[in-house]
Amino acid sequence: MPENTRAFLAAALAIALAALFSGSALAQSKGRIVCWKDKAGKVIGCGDKVPPEYEDSATKELDRRGVTRKTTETAEEQAKRAAQEEVLAKQKEEEKKRLAEQQRRDSALLNTYANEKEIDQRRDRELQEVDRLIGQFEGLRKSATARHADAQGRLAAAEKARKPSDALKDEVTRTEGEIAKFERSIAAKQKEREEIRARYAATKERYMALRGSGAQSAAAAPAAAAKK
Repeated sequence: MPENTRAFLAAALAIALAALFSGSALAQSKGRIVCWKDKAGKVIGCGDKVPPEYEDSATKELDRRGVTRKTTETAEEQAKRAAQEEVLAKQKEEEKKRLAEQQRRDSALLNTYANEKEIDQRRDRELQEVDRLIGQFEGLRKSATARHADAQGRLAAAEKARKPSDALKDEVTRTEGEIAKFERSIAAKQKEREEIRARYAATKERYMALRGSGAQSAAAAPAAAAKK
């Protein structure tokens, strides 16, 4: 082999070896150190990799200068955070649905009534129907009360004559049950009447708020356009 060829090969080999050693040194300088922790968050060991028995522990990755480059959570912390995120996502979705439903109701409310007077008129119609039914139940209760008093009188007379009958006793019991039934019906309708008043009061308040905000938006639009 010519002398100049051997010299060239020796130089090339030297360059390759230098590159190899410098690359190895560079790799070492950019290596990592991983520290693992116990459940209390205390560092209990460090090395180039986490031992298998601590793979679910929290870790902290450092560079060769000791600067933290990456941290991980324990498996328990990860599961807890995932559960919290799931709860927050569900709450956000429920709130989104609630707002959409409220918007639908508001739109229906504005499309149902032309003014506040119409709300009062519908409320009064429903109250009149409830009052009519209450009047009927009160009349029925009055009749049952009269029949009950009559049956009690006849039963008292029969007992005085020592001739009480099971039929009279049953009649007294039956009329007592009728009175109680009509009283429950009256109480239920009275409660319904109060619920109607409360419902329409809330409806009217919401309607006024929507109409007010709509009026303010309509008034603000020309003003904003004028400023431009």
